[in-house]
Amino acid sequence: MEDNYLTMDLLRFTTAGSVDDGKSTLIGRLLYDSKSIFEDQMEAIEKASKQKGEENVNLALLTDGLRAEREQGITIDVAYRYFATPKRKFIIADTPGHIEYTRNMVTGASTANLAIILVDARNGIVEQTRRHSFIASLLGIDHIVYCVNKMDLVNYSQQTFSSIKEELKTFSSKLRTKDISFIPISALKGDNVVNRGKNMEWYEGSTLLHTLENIHIASDRNLIDCRFPVQYVIRPQNDKFHDYRGYAGRIEGGVFKKGDQVMVLPSGFSSKIKSIDTFNGEIEEAYSPMSVALTLEDDIDISRGDMIVRKNNSPSPEQNIDVMLCWLSTTPLQPGGKYAIKHTSKDARCMIKNILYKVDINTLHRIEEDKKIEANDIARVSLRITQPLFIDSYSSNKATGSIIIIDEATNNTVGAGMII
Repeated sequence: MEDNYLTMDLLRFTTAGSVDDGKSTLIGRLLYDSKSIFEDQMEAIEKASKQKGEENVNLALLTDGLRAEREQGITIDVAYRYFATPKRKFIIADTPGHIEYTRNMVTGASTANLAIILVDARNGIVEQTRRHSFIASLLGIDHIVYCVNKMDLVNYSQQTFSSIKEELKTFSSKLRTKDISFIPISALKGDNVVNRGKNMEWYEGSTLLHTLENIHIASDRNLIDCRFPVQYVIRPQNDKFHDYRGYAGRIEGGVFKKGDQVMVLPSGFSSKIKSIDTFNGEIEEAYSPMSVALTLEDDIDISRGDMIVRKNNSPSPEQNIDVMLCWLSTTPLQPGGKYAIKHTSKDARCMIKNILYKVDINTLHRIEEDKKIEANDIARVSLRITQPLFIDSYSSNKATGSIIIIDEATNNTVGAGMII
């Protein structure tokens, strides 16, 4: 079983929705009904629910871990939860619903394969639904599942679900995300989360867990464009590995095979892959997102921040880039300001050349006259970088198409950008 567990497919998903839509309850229900929590955890939340005078067990307490979250009954920070079923391993990022935590949602959703967006059956599409859908689409999440929650409060009405589904279909047709599904659920009672329940026999689709276990994510990765940013040069220099020189890092795109002809950027020198080494020994081929060490047949000067690619398929070296930037800091973005920038394993410095427009996250309209970028704002910005970065567009490769901006005075990450 353990060997099988290590090789099992991993799905990362994020939950989003308006305040009180039941995100934390839904995750609690997923963990509880799939038997992924321990008895002592269950006893602790039963006790906490009783102390608060609640008649049912409050499953939201499983994820709302901060004291302030429990006291206010809201999610503030991103809570990560891990669970597994016999089919797949999961990492859940439970993100906040409030507008002032947009940056937390961006952080939680940035590595997700799938987004679950909750819609309250009583309210239908609200501002937050649009905002979270837009952010999921902007972050290149390939699958969105709209869960119409609290069906128990509208008497499990098929008509209510159908009209919300039609409205969501019309709205989501404007998004980049193409794989979209709709499930009527009651997180509180458990209908259609892990088990079907008797209350919505008119619904013939999958339960949420069945969807999560079976959704196809292998083809979401870019297996065409070979990208290997070098993180570390391994030189043991001991008797056993006297001449060993390996380049360690994570493959961020494509498939690398032993004997492949490769090119090193920025030098442009080419060589062949001599071996692909892992902790468990040598392998014949490796692909995204594996972490490996490559050795080359020729002795080329390679250091951290360089990138190993295919000769006829390399990213473009750019010093001027446009990004969709989510601003994370409480200190506003300084037009003309200088910041440190990090792209894959490469560090450089940059200047904010121009703020083109700010996005109204609720209507998706461009605001060109307001150039003040504060925490939680998303804007299109032009950057000038001190040295060329080897970039792809974010839509073709998330790893080589994203950057983070760092305030050099405080060393805080102040912005996360997607290269257009």
